[in-house]
Amino acid sequence: MQRKGLLYFAFFILCLMAIGGGNKLRHWMYPEEAPAKNSLFASLGNSIKGVVRSHLGIEGIDTTDRKLVHKGAGIYADHCGICHGRNLEGQPNWRQRNEDGTLPAPPHDVSGHTWHHPDKLIFDYTKLGGQALAPKGFKSAMPAFKDTLTDGDIWAVLSFIKSKWPEEAQDRQSSMNPKD
Repeated sequence: MQRKGLLYFAFFILCLMAIGGGNKLRHWMYPEEAPAKNSLFASLGNSIKGVVRSHLGIEGIDTTDRKLVHKGAGIYADHCGICHGRNLEGQPNWRQRNEDGTLPAPPHDVSGHTWHHPDKLIFDYTKLGGQALAPKGFKSAMPAFKDTLTDGDIWAVLSFIKSKWPEEAQDRQSSMNPKD
């Protein structure tokens, strides 16, 4: 009975640390924000974070999750780079309409306008396609990826793209997102 009580107490303390942002737990969960002195803790933190994200369905852009960014880089190369450029550079003359009325694929680096939009809009544009969100009379060539990529895949791609922007652009884009 005493051992069971000790386990409950330990669990309670861990919960308090999680709620209160205890330093060790913060190191484990967010090693890039508060680097742990021990690389084992940093690795454990990334693992815990990944499990929590996937198990609870928590998704979004996260440039600090190296595995997510790496996954996004591969998906980008397979599905996006053909139009938006291997190095996010976009198609030539991306601001001038094609003969069919569409615009060439814009760059996703800092020279483009992707970072001028909040996460949800970029996600929806990728998932649903450009035409689904385009104003009346606007013709978009951006395909929908809802039947090709999972939501997690799309968030991974967006995490990869955002990871390539300068810190100032990342901060500005992040400020457009609603605060939880």
